[in-house]
Amino acid sequence: MQPATAGPVMTDPVADELPDHHEAAHVLPGDETLIPVPSGQPVMLQDVIWNVPGPEGLAVRFRFVAPQIARDSAATAYEAAAEDMMHLCQTYALPRLTEFGPQPTQIIVSMSDQPVPFGESMPEATQFFEAFSYQDGICMWEIF
Repeated sequence: MQPATAGPVMTDPVADELPDHHEAAHVLPGDETLIPVPSGQPVMLQDVIWNVPGPEGLAVRFRFVAPQIARDSAATAYEAAAEDMMHLCQTYALPRLTEFGPQPTQIIVSMSDQPVPFGESMPEATQFFEAFSYQDGICMWEIF
């Protein structure tokens, strides 16, 4: 699992490859409800985006805001955030997949230290992305 690297542009690497990826996207906004994760850091759902293909077919993106991953403070290290993302896939995303129409081939879980509009660059934001497939009710990390 690799964190998004600091660079001139930080966006969803899969969405960047898609032409006109906003046209067919369906978005369910999140709220301020805290979601428990193993690290104990505060995590909130920013939104869920579906009906946008990923590199492996249909993908559902669960995008979370986790202020403690900010590179300025780094109160939560990448390793802890990666464990949190696996936990979010297993306990949050996977049980909700049936709410979003056809079953995807991939679940993408992202964390950012602040809300980032889908597909837009925001160089000041710290962002981590992980892709998962799933089988028999278990999320399996994929190289992203």
